[in-house]
Amino acid sequence: MQFVPRAQWGARPSRYSLTYISGTRGVKIHYEGTAVPASLARPENHGSCAGRVRAIQTNHLANREEDYSDIAYNAMVCPHGYVYEGRGAHKKTGANGNQPLNIAHYAVCAMVGSSGLTQPTDAQLNGLRDAIEWLRASGGAGSEIRGHRDGYATDCPGPALYAWVQRGAPRPGGSGTPSPSYEPFPGAGFFQRSPRSPIITAMGKRLVSEGCSAYAEGPGPQWSDADRASYAKWQRKLGYTGADADGWPGRPSWDALKVPKV
Repeated sequence: MQFVPRAQWGARPSRYSLTYISGTRGVKIHYEGTAVPASLARPENHGSCAGRVRAIQTNHLANREEDYSDIAYNAMVCPHGYVYEGRGAHKKTGANGNQPLNIAHYAVCAMVGSSGLTQPTDAQLNGLRDAIEWLRASGGAGSEIRGHRDGYATDCPGPALYAWVQRGAPRPGGSGTPSPSYEPFPGAGFFQRSPRSPIITAMGKRLVSEGCSAYAEGPGPQWSDADRASYAKWQRKLGYTGADADGWPGRPSWDALKVPKV
């Protein structure tokens, strides 16, 4: 994940203390809903993305009608796939429409608009998926992936992103990409961060079903040495040896495991 913390993009302090939440049912996807220049997606214009996040935060802090504490979103994702920390993990969003909705889901916004840049890039879709996995691993987000319009009267996140959400929010296609009925590979860094996620439970159950269990109990949602030992058994079952069977998941072995979507 290409993660940009608040200090790196130049976030202003929150106006009020942000409300702590232990977790959510999942994540809702948003878009800006205004014009976003199509030129923003050009590789040479990535330097403008941090300034765009600052501008959105400034706009939100100036909105006295909504009385936002901070930028409304937990994270924003630019067309180049970078994940900008907004309110962050374990913080109630201000973006989903009302207090019950804000508590139920985190909010992740893509820099996509109602005109100009209206189609998310492949890098952006990967970044959105990275943000979802980060909030699952670090913020206790559940398995639901919804659009802002699910439960609230709005066009957000626009037709292109909402169609992606309805397909299960898969990572962009290509060789080795698993069927949408299976959990896409969340990236090597996901496991290195010792995540707590329903994906880990689903992975463990598949390892057990393949006869590759090293569990004394479980499996459960917290990545552990038992998960790594079990995954190493799976890698050896596939024929990997040495450093290729070290228990850290890679895309080919993950795709072969066929972890059901959570």
